[in-house]
Amino acid sequence: MFCNQCEQTARGTGCVTVGVCGKKEDVAVLQDLLVNACKGLSMVAIDAAARGVDTTEAGRFVADSLFTTLTNVDFDPGSIAEKVDEAVRLRDALAAGSDATVEGALVDFAPASGVDEKIAQGVEFGSPWDTTRGEDVQALQQTTLYGLKGVAAYAHHARILAQEDPDVYAFMFKVLTALDDATIGLEDWIALALECGAVNLRTMELLDAGNTGTYGHPVPTEVPLGHRPNKAILISGHDLRDLQLLLEQTEGKGIDVYTHGEMLPAHAYPELKAHPHFYGHYGTAWQNQHKEFAGFPGAILMTTNCLMPPRDEYKERLFTSGPAQFPDILHLEGDFSPAIEKALAMPGFTDEVDSGSVMVGFGRNTVLGVAPQVIDAVKGGAIKHFFLVGGCDGAKPGRNYYTEFVEQAPADTVVLTLACGKFRFFDKQLGDIGGIPRLLDVGQCNDAYSAIKIAVALADAFEVGVNDLPLSMILSWYEQKAVAILLTLLHLGITDIRLGPTLPAFVTPNVLQVLVDTFDIKPIAESAAEDLEAILGTEAA
Repeated sequence: MFCNQCEQTARGTGCVTVGVCGKKEDVAVLQDLLVNACKGLSMVAIDAAARGVDTTEAGRFVADSLFTTLTNVDFDPGSIAEKVDEAVRLRDALAAGSDATVEGALVDFAPASGVDEKIAQGVEFGSPWDTTRGEDVQALQQTTLYGLKGVAAYAHHARILAQEDPDVYAFMFKVLTALDDATIGLEDWIALALECGAVNLRTMELLDAGNTGTYGHPVPTEVPLGHRPNKAILISGHDLRDLQLLLEQTEGKGIDVYTHGEMLPAHAYPELKAHPHFYGHYGTAWQNQHKEFAGFPGAILMTTNCLMPPRDEYKERLFTSGPAQFPDILHLEGDFSPAIEKALAMPGFTDEVDSGSVMVGFGRNTVLGVAPQVIDAVKGGAIKHFFLVGGCDGAKPGRNYYTEFVEQAPADTVVLTLACGKFRFFDKQLGDIGGIPRLLDVGQCNDAYSAIKIAVALADAFEVGVNDLPLSMILSWYEQKAVAILLTLLHLGITDIRLGPTLPAFVTPNVLQVLVDTFDIKPIAESAAEDLEAILGTEAA
């Protein structure tokens, strides 16, 4: 196996025997085989679309399949093997009745019947990108593929809320097919990577429409970090639709629903917060789930991604849904009765603990609703600078930088944050500036679209470009959705982004130099104080 798609990859170069995420070689090989099978499907889908055949089903399947190959999503060889079979079935159905001939090994690929035999096929096909190309082309192929996986995740979330765009699926077909096209050169791959950013922006727009159209625009909401006596279910991951169903199915059953990880911002949606048993938030980011899940006295539902291989202390009360799967863990789709029954059979919380609270719900509607106040504060000098400090959290050393950055940010600055990176500082009491909180939680990583809309609206209000705003982006990354968001920012021409805690292993020195020369992208400094001084100069004093 070889996998370097996450920030924590072994030795900063790539996992070759077992994934740092806990993924074993069989799963890694099958995931590569699935991507390769989707490449064959994509080649046929492009031809079918040209013949006027509807390829929507194939597009949905490719998006869902790529999502399962993200870090910390699907650890089950059996489920991945089934998807390989389905990719070939869809491929052959699209090819049926056509006189056109689409050539290639992946178009003719016939999957073996057993999981072990498919693993052998996966080894034979190898990596989904073209390892015969120069290292810089390979780097851009990987960057685009990993970004595409992030797009696929957002497309999945949007689709289950009835938002989709066939152009997004067509782009997935385009990139997957391009991975086998030896005529596509370095400059073309740079263009494809930036186009991936553009498509991701459209996909996040769809997801935003799905979330706000279904659950209302987030509003500022105080979320308890403690607990109260009652039976309990913990929901983690990202999927608001699963949370909605869980809240509906637990209504009147004497069960409180708590969020974990990136589900925290869900408390701000009016249609979700209307449920009185949607109570509070428990725990922090995904990498702490072993300890936090073990201490939770109820059932646990893991949706979509950020799953870690479970420990025995809580394995029998853990359930998965959506793309997230793990061997011997009961997988649920829409009907959460087994999780509810488990929660009712467990003690739940037996005491009341006040651990304080945090504020969420500062999406674009809320922030732009006070835009005149914000603009006046900037013009009057009360707000000197904005920082977007967000992205993924992780276990690898070096992420305390983000805590220190927020703690050391001067009192006349405002910090916007999103995604699970905020758990490094989400409970810090930073006060306010003229009634405007200094720490504004924009939402999940899925809500990067909202942050972008805020930045663009402020730029319009000041009649400057986004790069001319007193705004700096300090980003942390871990997995492929973060790659997609970074490509979106680059597509928008946003410069001077600081990225950490380390740069991607799949980016070569030459590709990095292009990013530096074109976008002034840079790694975070050794200390937060150093970057604050560089950004603010004398203002940092």
